[in-house]
Amino acid sequence: MAAAKSKKKDAEPDEAEDGAAPAAKASKKPSMKMMIIAAAGLLVLGGGGYGAYAMFFGGEHEKPKVAEVKPAIFVDLPDVLVNLSNAGTDRTQYLKVKIVLEVPDAELVAKITPLMPRVMDAFQTYLRELRPTDLDGSAGLYRLKEELTRRVNVSVSPNHITAVLFKEIIVQ
Repeated sequence: MAAAKSKKKDAEPDEAEDGAAPAAKASKKPSMKMMIIAAAGLLVLGGGGYGAYAMFFGGEHEKPKVAEVKPAIFVDLPDVLVNLSNAGTDRTQYLKVKIVLEVPDAELVAKITPLMPRVMDAFQTYLRELRPTDLDGSAGLYRLKEELTRRVNVSVSPNHITAVLFKEIIVQ
């Protein structure tokens, strides 16, 4: 053991004589990997800090421009009362509908008002062809609405309405 201690002591002075070996151990440079990790951490912290500052203390942000929505114009039509087509049954069923046209602007109302007899004729002839089963459920009413919208647009062409709306529908 004494020999081992003396070898250790002998080895230490050799390293100490160099002077460079202990200094190199004390001033070891950080690895490139650690530098990249530290830089990324600083960027994340800096970005988060700037984001928090901008959110809480930032000035007024420009609000996105929203296109002005014109209010729709509604045109009431006279009530329509028709007897429905029956396939040989003794009982006659009737359909009473209160309809409103949705028009995109007021100028169009003046253009389509003289054409209302044509629109009412298109409604009467189509509605008389319907059977009571054609009006069953929401799908039936949706199809009716789409067909009436199409017929109105054909009648008032080249003008165009937005939609046909139902105020009241009675099948009796």
